[in-house]
Amino acid sequence: MDIRKAAIIGCGMVGSTTAFALMESGLFTDLILIDVDRDRAIGEAMDLSHCLPYVKPVDIRAGDYPDLAACGIIIITAGVPQKEGETRLDCIAKNVEVFKTVIPKITQYNTHGLLLVVSNPVDILSYATYRLSGFDKARVFGSGTVLDSARLRFILSRRLNVAPSSVHAVIIGEHGDSELAAWSGATVGGVALGDYCTYKGYTRHAENRQKIESLVKNSAYDIIERKRATYYGIAVATRRICESIVRDERAILPVSTLVDGHYGLDGLYISVPALVGADGIGDVPDVVLSDGELSALKSSAETLKSVIKQIGF
Repeated sequence: MDIRKAAIIGCGMVGSTTAFALMESGLFTDLILIDVDRDRAIGEAMDLSHCLPYVKPVDIRAGDYPDLAACGIIIITAGVPQKEGETRLDCIAKNVEVFKTVIPKITQYNTHGLLLVVSNPVDILSYATYRLSGFDKARVFGSGTVLDSARLRFILSRRLNVAPSSVHAVIIGEHGDSELAAWSGATVGGVALGDYCTYKGYTRHAENRQKIESLVKNSAYDIIERKRATYYGIAVATRRICESIVRDERAILPVSTLVDGHYGLDGLYISVPALVGADGIGDVPDVVLSDGELSALKSSAETLKSVIKQIGF
C-alpha cells in the first residue's frame, strides 16, 4: 500500500472539488479519478493537470477500478447528490444501490487500502461500505461531522470575535438533522466556552446554544437553497482527514466510525471523536458529555439504527 497514492470515485461537484483541494495540498504523488461517466473523469483530470506548473508534483489521471491496486486511500464521493428540500437520509435508497455496485469493484482490486466515505448519508453509507467490503473497521470510515464541526467553530468565532482556530468544539452524532454539539467540552483558547461567553457579555447560554446549533444544522440546506449544492467545505474537510492519514498525525477528528460499546452504543457507524492516522482509525475516546448530550447522542443513534434496519444490513 502506498499511502501517497489516492483515488477519488465519483467526479461530481464534491469529487472534483475534493480532487482540487488534494492537488493543492501536496500530500499525494498520484490522484486517480474514476467516474461512471469516463469522459467526465478525463475532463476533470485534464483541467486539474493544467494547474501542475504552479503546485507540487502530482500525477493526476482518469482511471478505472484496476488502477486502485496501488492506492493507499480510496475516497468515495459517488452517489446521488442531496437536492433542495431533501434531507441527507432521503438520499439513502438510491445511494445504497450505487454502493452495492461500487464497493465490490473496489475490493476486487484493492483489499489493503483505507476506504474514506464522503457520500451522503455518510454514516449509513460508511456502515454499508464496512459490511459490503469485509474490511476491518479501522480501515473504513466516513468524513462524519468534520465539516459540521468546522461550521460550529466558524459561527462561534464570528460571535466571539476570535480566530476559528482558537475555538475547540465538535458536532457529534448523525451527519444530519439529529446531530448535536458537544457543548460540555467546548473551549475558546483553553477557557470553557460558557466562561468565555460570559466574559464577552453573553449570558443567555441555553438560548444562544440552541440558536447556534440550529444554524449549524441548517447550513447545508441554506447553501443548497442558494446555489443547489455544497462542496468547498466538505472538500477541505476531506483534505484535513487525509492530512492526518498521510502524515500519521494521529489527530482526533469527529469522523464516522464503528462504535463498539462507546457511549453505550454498538452496531452502527456514527460521528464521534476518533484518532485518525496512517493505519486508519485508532482509539475512540469517550469524551465527557452531559446527561442531556448523551441522551441526544443515543437518540441520534436510534435514528441511524432505524435506517440501517430499513436497508437490510
